[in-house]
Amino acid sequence: MFDSLDLQMLMRLFLAAFLGGIVGIERGSGDRPAGLRTHILVCTGSALIMVVSMYAFDGFDVPRDPGRIAAQVVSGIGFLGAGTILHEGLTVRGLTTAASLWMVAAIGLAIGGGMIKIGIASTVIMLVTLVVFHGWEKKFPGATRVERRYIHIVAHNNSDAVSEILKYLTEQKIKVRNINLKNDDLQDTISLELFLKINKDLNTNEIIAGIQAIDGVISLENIV
Repeated sequence: MFDSLDLQMLMRLFLAAFLGGIVGIERGSGDRPAGLRTHILVCTGSALIMVVSMYAFDGFDVPRDPGRIAAQVVSGIGFLGAGTILHEGLTVRGLTTAASLWMVAAIGLAIGGGMIKIGIASTVIMLVTLVVFHGWEKKFPGATRVERRYIHIVAHNNSDAVSEILKYLTEQKIKVRNINLKNDDLQDTISLELFLKINKDLNTNEIIAGIQAIDGVISLENIV
C-alpha cells in the first residue's frame, strides 16, 4: 500500500506533529492564546507544504523550485502570529506565542525537508528558551522592579471619576501605558480599561482600594 517514500513522508508528518505538540503543551499550560492543537496544526501543515513542494511534481517534466511554495509559509504565518498578539489586548502577552508559532512553522519546514536532526535540535533550543529562560529572565536587573496590571473600571457617566482616577494614578507615580474608554448609554456608565506599570515598592492592594474609593466608581476588575 505504501512504498518507502510514502512511509518516509508519513514519518516526517507525524514527527512534525509530535514536535509541534511538545511546544504546544508548554504554551497551553500557561493559558496562552495558541496551545496544543494550534502548534500541532502549524508544524504539521508546514511539514506537509514542504513535502508537497519537494515531491508533488515528481513525474512531471516541468521545472520546480521546492522553496517557492514553502517560502509562503514564512509570510503566511504572520497572520496567525498577529492574531495571538491582538488576542491579549493591551498587555501584548501574545508576543512570545507568536514567535513560537513562527518557530514551529520553521521546524515543520525542516522536518518536511528531511532535516530531522536540525528540526529536533531546534525544538530542544525552543523549549529551553521558553521554559528555562522564562525563570532566568525575571532575575535580570530591572526585570522585577515594575509590575504590569490591566484593570477594568466602570464608573457613572455623569461624574468626574475618569479625571479623578487619572489624577490619583499620577499622584501615586503610576504610569498609564494605554487607555480605552467606552460609553454605555443604556446603563449611563463609562467603561475604562487601563494598562498600568506599577513600581513594586508600592502596595498594589492599596492602589486598587484607592481607586475604588473615588467618588463615581462603581466597580473595578483586576484582570492581570
